[in-house]
Amino acid sequence: MNYHASVFLLFSAMSAAAYAQQPDPAAPVRERDPKIVASMPAIAAALGVRCNYCHVARHGERTPEPKKDIARAMIAMTRDINMKIQAASGKSEGEATEVQCVTCHRGVTIPGQLTDILLKTAAEKGAEGAMAQYRELRERYYGRQSYDFGDETLLVVAQRLGYRDPDEAIPVLQLNLEFNPKSVPTYSQLAAVYSRKLDDKDAISYLEKALAIDPENSFIKGQLAQLKSYKRNRQ
Repeated sequence: MNYHASVFLLFSAMSAAAYAQQPDPAAPVRERDPKIVASMPAIAAALGVRCNYCHVARHGERTPEPKKDIARAMIAMTRDINMKIQAASGKSEGEATEVQCVTCHRGVTIPGQLTDILLKTAAEKGAEGAMAQYRELRERYYGRQSYDFGDETLLVVAQRLGYRDPDEAIPVLQLNLEFNPKSVPTYSQLAAVYSRKLDDKDAISYLEKALAIDPENSFIKGQLAQLKSYKRNRQ
């Protein structure tokens, strides 16, 4: 056997061995797998739950455990995603960025954007219900990575609610100022809402408050000059 043939066979054998070590994404997830067992505390923490959230049956019982079936499917999905990341990036396991349960869940059982959660509640219970939910979630999760409690969240909610009824947007924006008293965009949006209600006096007042916080904001200056001009024309 010549040198090139030997190298080819050696390379083929090494490749086959490396491929054989890769997990099969279609293989069933078994929770007794040592890697799965070791990761269970991290999985529980990622979802903000305890072990009995999935493990509801006593040992030896055949009580259905539907959340374990969901967990198996999610673990398999995560494994498949990570293999695809490795393939796309050309990096090996340990080098490539890894998706974990916490990547999406961030300490909550059912992951979701805070704006979507609040808007759903507003559709069912009105703006007051969404505001109460925001306070509850903020008290429970603020300072963690679960939700975005920056001023942008309530600004989006108020904007969406304001399309339907400007009066629904006002208390949401006031709530935003309670937690973000120097939010210039919130003052600007309040001015826009009052302008829609033809209340130039309050609209101008909110723009002036925004300008007091950010005196060099040319956008706010332009809004204020335009609104004062409209007010003079109406008079």
